Amino acid sequence: MPKSSPPAPEGPASAISAGTPWNRLAASQGVLLILLIGFLYYRIVVKLVLQWANDPNYSHGFLIVIFSFWIVWHERKHLAEVPIKPSRFGFFVIVGGMVILVLGVFGAENFLSRTSLLLVLAGMIIYFRGWRFFRAVLFPWASLFLMIPIPSIVLNQAALPLQFQASKLASSLLGLVGVPVFREGNIIHLPSITLDVAEACDGIRSLVSLFTVALVYGYFFEPRISRRALLTLSAVPIAVIANGFRIMGTGILGEYWSSEKADGFFHSFSALLIFFVSIGLLLAFHKALSWLGRPTTAREV
Repeated sequence: MPKSSPPAPEGPASAISAGTPWNRLAASQGVLLILLIGFLYYRIVVKLVLQWANDPNYSHGFLIVIFSFWIVWHERKHLAEVPIKPSRFGFFVIVGGMVILVLGVFGAENFLSRTSLLLVLAGMIIYFRGWRFFRAVLFPWASLFLMIPIPSIVLNQAALPLQFQASKLASSLLGLVGVPVFREGNIIHLPSITLDVAEACDGIRSLVSLFTVALVYGYFFEPRISRRALLTLSAVPIAVIANGFRIMGTGILGEYWSSEKADGFFHSFSALLIFFVSIGLLLAFHKALSWLGRPTTAREV
């Protein structure tokens, strides 16, 4: 008597592996969603790319996109082993992203419109691949938020405390080198020049770029997640320290040479210089972390 084969397991995963109509339905839904997203987000993405190209404060957006796609490609073998268990909850995430898109478009808020694209992307991943797959790509997906420029009102509110700290540091440094200085908030008064730190805050405005560099650098050169987090968070004090030295240099140049020179070439050139100095401080901090975390060995006698 021939043995009967066991019944095939039920569920979306078995349907996908068996090549049933779920596969065809998912493929057709995927194509329709991609076409819809392309139609809805074409202008938003074009404007975002143009802002990356024209605003040096956000040119790191190109790097973030390449970085995120590279992680997915690098982990492709691991991702291929993740079980596919589509979840219909992803549909509600997509709808939520569309609602935010409508709010952003009618409210003329670019940040909401651009953020909604990432929410829709998350919903598609959950709907077609499942929660386990989304957790596997969570880091590159979350990294994409750094490509979206922060609204000016939020950036200014966040930068103000950092500007005060930078002005305090610059005042202390100027006093150490013998320059008479008097500070009122973020205004630094010298005998021959007055520095408004709010207008000389390019070092603070480049914090997002430095934060991005720290994130990418930590991923490639630091295997420990805790140290990656420390490296990324160190971008904040490093930006304050670097900008403090920049303000000090502007004050010394304006006091002992020419205020026009301080506000002209040096002001523009120092923004680029201070960014490279910040990267150098980031590398030095990573070196210190590696040295402090080095295991101590018993001395041989």
